[in-house]
Amino acid sequence: MSRMSRGQTGPLSIRIAIAALSLSAAGAASAITFDVIGPGEYDLPVDFAPFIVFVQYATVQDNEKVRDARGKKVDGDGSQQIVGLSKYVRFWSPEWNRRIGLAYEIIVPEIGVRNEGSGRYAGGLGDPLTGFAAWYRPTDSSTFGIQSFLVVPVGNDSVSDTNWKNLTSLLWNWKGGNWQVTGNGGFVWQGERTNGVTPVLNWHTNNRFGYRLHQYLEPFIGLDYEYAGAKDGAPKSWAFDVGGGVVLHTFKNQSIALRYSTTVDGESHAQNDSFNLKYVYVW
Repeated sequence: MSRMSRGQTGPLSIRIAIAALSLSAAGAASAITFDVIGPGEYDLPVDFAPFIVFVQYATVQDNEKVRDARGKKVDGDGSQQIVGLSKYVRFWSPEWNRRIGLAYEIIVPEIGVRNEGSGRYAGGLGDPLTGFAAWYRPTDSSTFGIQSFLVVPVGNDSVSDTNWKNLTSLLWNWKGGNWQVTGNGGFVWQGERTNGVTPVLNWHTNNRFGYRLHQYLEPFIGLDYEYAGAKDGAPKSWAFDVGGGVVLHTFKNQSIALRYSTTVDGESHAQNDSFNLKYVYVW
């Protein structure tokens, strides 16, 4: 496996969740957990020399619509949300078992929400995320593993969720010819917020289906789903998003992924309408 193919597939990133700026008109939740992943996100190596990856994600989301409790689109607050995620990852394979791969991550969100209609703006550094991932390769063309991350509520007051979180999920990847499938499935546990609210457990899965059309081009589609049950009078919340994009394999140690994503069905949830970018640099 080349150095670039390893670097393009760093594990996971943080969900774009900003409770303090949620679309409360319909009790809406924010973007689906881990929907920032790209194709080959979990095509991870084993028995390799340590290396480092930097990833920058960026998302522009228009909040013109939300899904109400009956699944209908209704007017949102009209704001525009811009989120960046800066991720540093250290990869290594332990000497005691070279068939296993490990990674440690630190992720820092940069958040801005602007509402021109009301003249309001909020922004700053969000709650950072840190944690580990571990995986192995049952076959030369497949990967299976687990990841678990802690969100620490020390972000800027205007964009912090104010509570501790744990994001744990299984991860997988399969390659066959020019095709590649990568995905995850897991949960988000949240502690009590400063306002006394303890959010319900969230379940999610994210999958990407890519086809290496050319040395430099890999078009893909994405399917994202999450569900949170009803609690304390609040209705259940769920969403199913579909998106499409392309990866530009520009250099041996760099790549750029571009994607558009939208919600096709859901209840009491944000209506996704976002453009997404992912930039990877390996050294």
